Amino acid sequence: MEPQQDKQSPPLEDCLKLLKGERDEQRLAGLLLVTKFFKGDDLSSLETIYNAVGVGFLDRLLRTGMGKGSISSSGSENRDAYLRLSVTVLAAFCHVPEIAASNDMASKIPLVLEVLSTEPGSAVLEECYEFLYLVSTASEDGIMTFYTSEGMNMLASHMSIFPDGSHQMELSMKLVQLILNKLSLEIINQDYVPELSKIVAALTRQFAVLHNAVKFDALHLLSAILSSKYSAPLYDSLRVLPEKDLPNYMRDGIAAILQNRVAPTEKLQALILADSMMTIFGERQLIGHINLPGVKEPIPADRCLVLVLEQSRVEVAVLLNELAQLKDEASKRSSAPAETIVSKKRNVAIAFSLLEKIISLISNASENEGDVIDENTFMKVIKGLNETIGVVLEYLLDAKEHGQRKGDDLLASVRIIGSYLAETPVACKEKVIELLEYMLSIEGEDEPSPFYSICFLLPLLCQMTMEIEGCKALISWGGHISVVDCLVKLIGPHGYMVKDNGCIFLACDTMLNLLLKKEQLRIPLDDSTLVNLLKALAFWTEGINDPSTIMMASSICALLFDFTSEKALLKHPNFDDSTLDSLSRLIARSLASWGQGMSDAAKSEMDLLEIVTQGYSQWVDRFPRVRETVER
Repeated sequence: MEPQQDKQSPPLEDCLKLLKGERDEQRLAGLLLVTKFFKGDDLSSLETIYNAVGVGFLDRLLRTGMGKGSISSSGSENRDAYLRLSVTVLAAFCHVPEIAASNDMASKIPLVLEVLSTEPGSAVLEECYEFLYLVSTASEDGIMTFYTSEGMNMLASHMSIFPDGSHQMELSMKLVQLILNKLSLEIINQDYVPELSKIVAALTRQFAVLHNAVKFDALHLLSAILSSKYSAPLYDSLRVLPEKDLPNYMRDGIAAILQNRVAPTEKLQALILADSMMTIFGERQLIGHINLPGVKEPIPADRCLVLVLEQSRVEVAVLLNELAQLKDEASKRSSAPAETIVSKKRNVAIAFSLLEKIISLISNASENEGDVIDENTFMKVIKGLNETIGVVLEYLLDAKEHGQRKGDDLLASVRIIGSYLAETPVACKEKVIELLEYMLSIEGEDEPSPFYSICFLLPLLCQMTMEIEGCKALISWGGHISVVDCLVKLIGPHGYMVKDNGCIFLACDTMLNLLLKKEQLRIPLDDSTLVNLLKALAFWTEGINDPSTIMMASSICALLFDFTSEKALLKHPNFDDSTLDSLSRLIARSLASWGQGMSDAAKSEMDLLEIVTQGYSQWVDRFPRVRETVER
């Protein structure tokens, strides 16, 4: 309640006389005058009045209103009036920062939260929120008391029912922001995942339906919460919420931001949210009906897709250009503006992530009949992606010319190129071939040697090595050794963690493509490379019963054995009897599946089985221990 002060307001002294009276009735009358005649910005008078009334009486008044205490002549019929008066004056007093920051006010946060939990439709709802916000803002103790008193539970239950754009909603959002400023999302996600998911749902609706400054407040909160690396449990919780309109609300808000003239920073925030939306609900949520204010004509369902693509392309072009310039300037000054470079790398990674999701969306859409992407839009997206991949390749060419091979931005560039070329291997073919050796040599900031860059390009390498010319191009500069090294890291004893086996089998297929053409290619394989790969195959298959793994490993092993002999291998210092025994068992297991009574799994691997069988017949005389194991 905002008190009004006019020419007829009683002097401050009269109020103070009542407040200092001996009887509670006098103090109550004085507080009623305070609510009527003193504004919240009259800090001096409010502080004087607060000191006059005393903390003890304010506490008794609040507890009486809650039914937990009594003041003179109080009755149950006056309880609501006492509660309303108490919370109103507490909120007014907390406009004075020193009062709001006091321990006395922080100690009342649990009581006010209790008022809100027991009387959610209370007439003092707004005053309660104003009190909580002012006290939480004034000191670290305030916001921590709010959090530890289960304030998140109250926010979750109330924000879902507050009217859109109401003052209570704004205050709730400010409280959420204070919590985010004080506590890490790691802690919040550990303590309050269900509550946080309800808060996100409420924020998402505000982001969609409001068209004022609060829309941007909601955007900032959503992008901060959902882009956190600790948000995986929250994502799971959001997917099972009963509110099914969340992706629709997100899409509406994102489209409204991206198609209007707003600051570049706001558009970047919208892209961050779009990336989170697709991670949570899938890429297809970028397509769907859109509601925008003042737009009567039907909006194409793929409008948000186009908006996100175009803004992502703008971000990539601008950020890569700025990064190239910053790196060039840093090399000349021998010191880099580290924070600026890190920020731009982080932002370009967001744009790359979006483009990668759009590539996946378009790829799946091209395979599904009756998809809602218009044909003209489809062609526009492909054209835009082609142009942007060209921009990324130019960035890598510039980095190559400057001798740069290490950096997460370079690795991310290889990843987006690999994702696109996996779907359209002929895109930008000349530039790709020109840069392929360089791209396979790129390392992330924390990588001791190239690995992920090779993994990202494996779909391209696998398709490329299906043709003899592609194999020759790869072997000409030792690219096949990069594939071997990658496969050894994937399946060997010091294997890298990968999300699925797809990467492993792509590397295996690439090696098969090369080895099957060895007569035409004369593949140079030194002893160490050969031994390392054989040891990795032995380690990978030991104790494994998966038919696909057994057949893939044994077919590669059979082709590798044709390069050497048992005697030569055992002379190598890094190859021992146990490895040979393991590989012998591998060959024996695969050959045992040949013939009558073959399982369906073995039948599906017939082409690999033929490779093993043919290879075995060619080198068996050079591998007596393998023969012995097979014939045993």
